[in-house]
Amino acid sequence: METEQLKQIQAPLKAQYTSDPEAAMVTLEADGELGEGVSCSVTTGRALAEAGLHPATGGDGSQLCSGDMLLEALAACAGVTLKAVATSLGIPVEGGRVHAEGDIDFRGTLAVDRDAEVGFRAIRLSFDLETTASEEELETLLKLTERYCVVFQTLSTPPELTVAA
Repeated sequence: METEQLKQIQAPLKAQYTSDPEAAMVTLEADGELGEGVSCSVTTGRALAEAGLHPATGGDGSQLCSGDMLLEALAACAGVTLKAVATSLGIPVEGGRVHAEGDIDFRGTLAVDRDAEVGFRAIRLSFDLETTASEEELETLLKLTERYCVVFQTLSTPPELTVAA
């Protein structure tokens, strides 16, 4: 997508959201269906994803791990955001890879140690880009990717969460 093409697509949206901030508030949803054994199927919009236990918690590895899915969402969001920012600023990015990795102590998940935290202790995001961009352009690109990546920002500043039955 060309810089001008992206700007043309986004200009009316930006104008609408400026004049009517409520129009920018969108509720995204996801639904899961509890399945056989310890599993939950989630429709992703394009395919059905079946999540289950990670091998470190007794799974056989045949189902997706929700921790992996979180990292995949981060990598996907960061990659799309980086490409959008690069396109918008005219920074040449021909291709590349996004890598997300995180550390989990499964003692917490399995209630082996009450003091062990449940969830990721650290997450690292990195890019290996095919680009002729200068160091200054890359610094700007990474800074704006971090700022505008929805998943990154949600992880770095958690929203209010509620659970109901």
